[in-house]
Amino acid sequence: MAVIPSTRRVRTKAGKQLHAGPFAYGVLILFTAISLFPLIWTAIAASRTSGRLSQTPPPFWFGGNLAKNLGTAWTDANLSTALLNSAIVAGSITIGTVLFSTIAGFAFAKLRFRFKTFLLMLVIATMMVPPQLSVVPLFLWIAKLDWTNHLQAVVLPTFVSAFGVFFMRQYLEQALPTELIEAARVDGASSMRIVWHVVFPVARPAMAVLGMLTFVFAWNDFFWPIIALTQENPTVQVALTSLAQGYVPDEAVVMAGALLGTLPLLLVFIVFGKQIVGGIMQGAVKG
Repeated sequence: MAVIPSTRRVRTKAGKQLHAGPFAYGVLILFTAISLFPLIWTAIAASRTSGRLSQTPPPFWFGGNLAKNLGTAWTDANLSTALLNSAIVAGSITIGTVLFSTIAGFAFAKLRFRFKTFLLMLVIATMMVPPQLSVVPLFLWIAKLDWTNHLQAVVLPTFVSAFGVFFMRQYLEQALPTELIEAARVDGASSMRIVWHVVFPVARPAMAVLGMLTFVFAWNDFFWPIIALTQENPTVQVALTSLAQGYVPDEAVVMAGALLGTLPLLLVFIVFGKQIVGGIMQGAVKG
């Protein structure tokens, strides 16, 4: 008789969702505040003057110079051209990386061909080579092609990433049933049709995550663009260096430029945030 009430309690609580307590909400609020502090401080600094930022204690609330500093940064750094170039570069790299990494990941995960394991290990091994080692031969190559100060010099070297191939391979290895591919082949589907109608729909959550990571990395990349491009045809990160030049740079204008360069990333995350979070959660459940 004592077992029956216990069983009823289990059945009653089985369908209930877990609710976070005050401690969990406190931890979430704390980490959210820590994460947002750099962005808020950038906005506060961009609304002040350089002289006020040098004082102690620093300001902790917004001033009245935000519009002026944003206008100065927009004009002095040629941010209209820089934002357009960064959008082209980051968008092209993202599309290329997601597309080709998904196809290559599908091949390594589900297709059978000679030397597959060796080629996969070779792709992974390229992730261990520091990018600084390839700067000199890569620059000589783009100089021979007369691509210096052209956007293709920034796009093509990172059009496909080893991390993307490995990431998509790991995802498709578990998320894509082999029986689904075999059924499509029995129906007479070609390899490209299988990729378009079977692989891409299954890989969509992982593609969203990879696309976001790639876009952020390409947008924030500074090392190679500062070598391949100039201030006449810059990306955002290259253009922002012009604001910090001079004997006494205006820190408020620099912060205003950094704020303008960050806004597109926030916009992308707002638009695609739901798919990105859904992809991460779906990958975690499948794993």
